[in-house]
Amino acid sequence: MLAWTIYLSFAGALACLLTPRTNPRATRAMAFSTALAGLVCGLMGAVEFKPENGLEVITNVRWIPALGIDFSLAADGISVTLVLLTGIAALAGVLFSWNIEHRTNEFFAFFFALIGGVYGVFLSLDLFLLFVFYEIAIVPKYFLIAIWGSTRRDYAAMKLALYSFIGSGMVLIGMLAAYAVSGLASFDLQTLAQHSFAPEFQRWAFPLVFVGFAILAGMWPFHTWAPTGHSAAPTAASMLLAGVVMKLGAYGCLRVAMTLFPEGLKMWQHELAALAVTGIVYGALVALVQKDFKFVIGYSSVSHMGFVLLGLVTLNEIGWSGAVLQMFSHGVIAGLLFGVVGRMVYDRAHTRELDALEGMGLARKMPFAAVTFVIAGFASMGMPGFSGFIAELQVLIGAWQAFPRLAIIAGVGIVIGVVYTLKTTAKVFFPDNAIAVESLDDHEHDHPLEPISVQERLGAALLILCTVLIGLHPRLLLDLIVPSFRSPLFDGLRKVAGL
Repeated sequence: MLAWTIYLSFAGALACLLTPRTNPRATRAMAFSTALAGLVCGLMGAVEFKPENGLEVITNVRWIPALGIDFSLAADGISVTLVLLTGIAALAGVLFSWNIEHRTNEFFAFFFALIGGVYGVFLSLDLFLLFVFYEIAIVPKYFLIAIWGSTRRDYAAMKLALYSFIGSGMVLIGMLAAYAVSGLASFDLQTLAQHSFAPEFQRWAFPLVFVGFAILAGMWPFHTWAPTGHSAAPTAASMLLAGVVMKLGAYGCLRVAMTLFPEGLKMWQHELAALAVTGIVYGALVALVQKDFKFVIGYSSVSHMGFVLLGLVTLNEIGWSGAVLQMFSHGVIAGLLFGVVGRMVYDRAHTRELDALEGMGLARKMPFAAVTFVIAGFASMGMPGFSGFIAELQVLIGAWQAFPRLAIIAGVGIVIGVVYTLKTTAKVFFPDNAIAVESLDDHEHDHPLEPISVQERLGAALLILCTVLIGLHPRLLLDLIVPSFRSPLFDGLRKVAGL
């Protein structure tokens, strides 16, 4: 069933494109059906998946035999977790895009082309196929921002494209070098992972591939495309950018760079950990001083993705599993935050400036948006009972075992995150009473706000349910994730880690 997530998404993209431009309701119905079908296939695949079997091959068809390239799909617990995240993000994105009227069919065609590419990356076993899906996922993102975006959308779309393609070029060079050096005439990940590349080769190939992927994961100092892209993107595109597209980079770091070049990770472990922690603290500090609501959440995403990268380089199982869980957790929570900021607030208030929002009395005018943001804020801060708590706790424990001083600094980043989240929540929804009362008297009747729609309520409820469910019962995902690191694919990595 997992492979059908790819096929249905691309079929849905074509079906949305062929719906009449004059009938956006039909396009929305098709988009909702496609997203729901993808999520159902992901859930059925997760139920059928047996974690103890490790990596399960789904499809293996010869594609370009002369180069050893196959259309090969496979899944382990890591893949299944991220496929579920993609299905959730896609359905929520459709619900939060119910107001799209401009070129609706083209919007959802690009939307599902991106989703199909994301599903493909998470399920590809052949490295060349993975790279193809990786590029497919990036291209629609440019058009979603450039056509349907807002502030400086052309600049943001081009910046995202340039950063992404530079990273892709680095990845492609590293993959081709591994293909040539191995002499195996195969792009199969399992085959290449069993080959012992020389340490001298891994010393430069690992950082090339890891950083190439990590650019899309928002690694400092290559993160600047992310807040700009988030701020310009339409709501659904922001949700996908933070929810799943940034996860493509982190997944590539784990699935490709770390499995092919485990000794390279050992060589560069402390330098990459320092960059990850810098991203955590820097992103939090910059979010603290932002004046634009969306930029606060954009830099928050950079900070939280730093925990993913930190967990990956810990070289211990608890750090790795925490990193994957953080990918899921951040995808859900960031999607919820961008849904509130972009659709519920910006589309109604027509401003993202915190000073302007402070005087609008939004908590009274839009209580659902206020409550939703408070819940999302608690989840983002890592409060117990939400998925972010167990994910970041695992990463910090893993980091403490590997580099205690950096773990302490990362903990400081969490404290700063609490400060900017509470500060932003208070300023936007719960300002000083005197200011709020005065502003309500002046503006309540002059600027009525559109009520929160049923679709937005359903999208928010879906994302809240996911973060609470995993927060209260993390074994639902950890029972899938942890056994994956004990499969033969990770033998080289475990050997280097001494596990």
